[in-house]
Amino acid sequence: MKKPELLIPAGSLEVLKTAVVFGADAVYIGGEAFGLRAKAKNFGKEEMEEGIRFAHEYGVKVHVTANILAHNGDLSGAEDYLKELKALKPDALIVADPGIFTIAREICPEIDIHISTQANNTNYGTFRFWGRQGAKRVVSARELSLAEIKEIRENIPEDLEIESFIHGAMCISYSGRCLLSSYFTGRDANQGACTHPCRWKYAVMEEKRPGEFFPVYENERGTYIFNSKDLCMIEHIPEMIDAGIDSFKIEGRMKTALYVATVARTYRKAIDDYMESEEKYRKNMDWYKTEIAKCTYRQFTTGFYFGKPDEQTQIYDSNTYVNEYIYLGTVEEKDKEGRAKISQRNKFCVGDTIEIMKPDGRNIETTVLSLTTQEGERVESAPHPKQTLFIGMTQEAETGDILRMRN
Repeated sequence: MKKPELLIPAGSLEVLKTAVVFGADAVYIGGEAFGLRAKAKNFGKEEMEEGIRFAHEYGVKVHVTANILAHNGDLSGAEDYLKELKALKPDALIVADPGIFTIAREICPEIDIHISTQANNTNYGTFRFWGRQGAKRVVSARELSLAEIKEIRENIPEDLEIESFIHGAMCISYSGRCLLSSYFTGRDANQGACTHPCRWKYAVMEEKRPGEFFPVYENERGTYIFNSKDLCMIEHIPEMIDAGIDSFKIEGRMKTALYVATVARTYRKAIDDYMESEEKYRKNMDWYKTEIAKCTYRQFTTGFYFGKPDEQTQIYDSNTYVNEYIYLGTVEEKDKEGRAKISQRNKFCVGDTIEIMKPDGRNIETTVLSLTTQEGERVESAPHPKQTLFIGMTQEAETGDILRMRN
């Protein structure tokens, strides 16, 4: 039984390092152009170079997105960008557009090319087509069932890899091919600038009654008619492996280091446990489900994997996340007094009970004894985002640990 790759998103250098430390086999990142997450922090050239170097030191691969649907004016810039990437030597490029694919094959043929879910890869004929063009991997469309993916696996070359989403936000549109954002705001989802209009509240207007707006209700629970639950397949890793999927992909290049650490660590342990024995995997299921619920999410669904979704996969009464824990910061180093240095992300105070989240799966409860600024001033609380602080605690944290607090 082949062990699947665990592929984790990273929207910044900090998050990339967290993903690597917390169990990723590979990470996928975007540069400052040509990716579908323009609102993510993304990576400049120097950050990408450092991120690739850091990941490779840990034996972790880096995939770079260039998966916009290009217009004429994008092509010359894409050539320059791909020349930059050639020098940085990522392990793979993720593309959707045949024009970008062609340029990538010409400029950096030594780098593997993966075909993005944005290309709507729904059948084995499409997979074979991309394989013949030289693609190493194809990302399955989210609209496929596990039975369909298994059929694809049986009808494509053994060395053509399948990558499928296992966790994260679901798009109401067909594999992300959305026009609503461009229509309402002028920001093109297919160019990386989606404003997520599927999460908004809607009303309807009848043609002969102009100006009269009526709320849209589904079972009298609300008006968020496009608002999908999030995908979570933590309970179905055996079925994912049986379908022949080579890489398990987590969605979320806009997410925090806490989210990435939580999903990476949980799926890492679940995959490793199952590869050791199914009995161990089943025995630890409650731990996986408890831990995965500690990151932000919009309730959970299995998406299309076991058939077409019904009304139970939508959330009609709210568009907000469930958020049980807040992210305080990542331990950058320890000073000579054993205090943890962080760039703090949310407010907390001396005397608060917080949690040290370790890559090995342990969660250690501790009390904040002291907070000291970079200038040496002792403070009682940390209200300023990104402020550098040294934290004294009843339990010591190590470099790379995540600090979080129950919301």
